Amino acid sequence: MASRSLSRLALVAAGTLLAPLLGSSATAQPADTPVFWRVPATAAQAAALTNAGFDVEEGDAGSVYVVGGKAVAAQLQGLGYRPSFYDTVYKELPAQANSLAADTFYGGYRTVTAHEAHLTSVAAAHPDLATKYTIGQSWKKQQGQGGHDIQAICLTKKQTGDCTLSTTSKKPKFFLMAQIHARELSTGELAWRWIDYLADGYATDATAKSILDTTEVWVVPISNPDGVDIVASGGNSPKLQRKNANNTRGGCSGTNIGIDLNRNSTFKWGGDSNSPCAETYQGTSAGSEPEVKALETLARSIYPDQRGTGNNDPAPTSAKGTMITLHSYGNDIIIPWGFTQSTSPNDAQYRKLGAKYAASNGYLVGTNEETVGYDTSGTTDDFTYGELGVASVTFEVGGSSGTCGGFLPRYTCVDSTFWPKNKGALITAAKAAAAPYQQ
Repeated sequence: MASRSLSRLALVAAGTLLAPLLGSSATAQPADTPVFWRVPATAAQAAALTNAGFDVEEGDAGSVYVVGGKAVAAQLQGLGYRPSFYDTVYKELPAQANSLAADTFYGGYRTVTAHEAHLTSVAAAHPDLATKYTIGQSWKKQQGQGGHDIQAICLTKKQTGDCTLSTTSKKPKFFLMAQIHARELSTGELAWRWIDYLADGYATDATAKSILDTTEVWVVPISNPDGVDIVASGGNSPKLQRKNANNTRGGCSGTNIGIDLNRNSTFKWGGDSNSPCAETYQGTSAGSEPEVKALETLARSIYPDQRGTGNNDPAPTSAKGTMITLHSYGNDIIIPWGFTQSTSPNDAQYRKLGAKYAASNGYLVGTNEETVGYDTSGTTDDFTYGELGVASVTFEVGGSSGTCGGFLPRYTCVDSTFWPKNKGALITAAKAAAAPYQQ
């Protein structure tokens, strides 16, 4: 694979070649504004581009989408690829975008500070239902550079022993986590709405009451707070930070710094990128990042180990607990395994459970190979299923293009599209926690 570096002359020449490939939406953007480029590429070429530091995302048949401005497209052309404009990254903002409430950005998305205040207010307003936990620290806080605590909330109608860090408490548990990839903005907002639906709805909504009377619901709305701070620092042009803020490896700059927290978990770690500036950089060792340690410690603290150690050891039909990790984009429900193209020993049961989720959101149910088209090692859902036997899946929220597509959909899409589609799926996950493999 050739180097990403091109001479200034080559960039100018490549930029000239790009002119006929750019649609009007692309040419209207400043040269450094990132867009999605459609790039015909094999799986091997996609992996090489990722390792070279390009921001490579799920594409369509025979192609991937690469995020970047015109200079990135010029680099791709210089390497022999044929990028064509696919879609904008930034969506049109509402007219009132500059007069929004404090602690919001890009049309209404909430900052980490707002999410922290939200959990505090929910716990204070509903002491009979909500318990807030600090489960760890972000990388920056651990380094004494500011940062945040990693916060979780447990929701249930409290009886003795409920919402404690115990693997033997009576109620089954549903664990929802969001925004482990910082730039996937809709996911934290969905977690916010899920919390409010249960806590505020308990008194008036029969379904919310039934869930909290029988189930513990655990939520980590912001799993990567340092990364979200970086994203929000861009204001109405959010920065495209995916990873955490660990800047100690590789001399990376801008949004290339960090470790991909969804490649750093301790179960089957080691099959992703060793290039520090790559978006899927897995870190120096399994579970090296404090955010991952916090998430795994929480999972081990609330779920018993219900599965054997072999890849082909199924979780028993008596196993309890569900888990969803929210990502964007793709309109997918991804079932294990991620680290291999082999199906999990609970594959048939996962497909039945996934179909129940899809009855609400209409997403495609399948393995990585059947959905995004690439393997993923060291992921959180492989960990909770592989280590603990919890019925764990990834939701990829939203399409690849349009106003409600990509990483940065218009904020109004959360209430117009994402929440209505996924509310029922989250309800299904909570109801299934008592017997997920018997659906």
